[in-house]
Amino acid sequence: MTLQNILACIDASSYANAVCDLAAWAAKRLEMPVELLHVVQRKDAASSALAGAIGPGAKTDLVAELAQLDAADARFQGERSEILLQAGEARLRESGIAEVRALHRQGGIVETILEQEADARIVVIGKRGASHEFAIDHVGSKIERVVRASNKPILIASRTAGPPERIVFAYDASPAADRALERLVNSPLLAGLPVHIVMADSEHVGHRIALKSATAQLSVGHAMTTTLQKGKPEQVIADIVAATPGAMLMMGAYGHSRLRSLIVGSTTTTMIRTVRTPVLLIR
Repeated sequence: MTLQNILACIDASSYANAVCDLAAWAAKRLEMPVELLHVVQRKDAASSALAGAIGPGAKTDLVAELAQLDAADARFQGERSEILLQAGEARLRESGIAEVRALHRQGGIVETILEQEADARIVVIGKRGASHEFAIDHVGSKIERVVRASNKPILIASRTAGPPERIVFAYDASPAADRALERLVNSPLLAGLPVHIVMADSEHVGHRIALKSATAQLSVGHAMTTTLQKGKPEQVIADIVAATPGAMLMMGAYGHSRLRSLIVGSTTTTMIRTVRTPVLLIR
């Protein structure tokens, strides 16, 4: 039987250190090793298409030159991957993680993460990749694809936040939120952390009952605070997260269909995009 691990996915962005730090935090609390993954994306067919558009006289030389450039780029990508993995492994070991396995893979980033997560207890990934890291209030294009397809909890690292000290739990009594509540009650990753349960909804007896039920389930082992406040969930939750030092936002992920998200937007994506703290998403 393969031991479970923390799967930490890094790239060349400035989020790599935060991913390693959150992975170290999770590994210590769960007493698990870390698998540190870097994926070199597959090249597209641009070189072949360009060669096909050139006349037959120059095509042979061009194909050979493109092949040399592709080989040089592959060597560079491999060397860069090794450097990134060495730096990440060193940071994890400096944080006290003795068991670290560095993995260099080639292929599609999302597909590779989903393949590699089979033995993972939790997947840690940066909020943005290297190509989008300076796009303010932007979520990396692959984050949503990973979260929607993954069967594992996804811990999304912000650039500078430290290890979580408190949990802001966004709760709306939906099936996704109830799954997240069950994880919050039972996971040693979250044991003992103070919890602030937030319902962004109107004052209603049904909402109070749901909030009371969630609170009762969490009453053992957690210091509790609750808020029931009318307003847009993305604003109510974001305000409480911003006012909570050392917060990690926890919520059920993508409780509605892709079609509904396209029409009315997704609270999950909005929260990832706007908060400046780690976000733990439960599918």
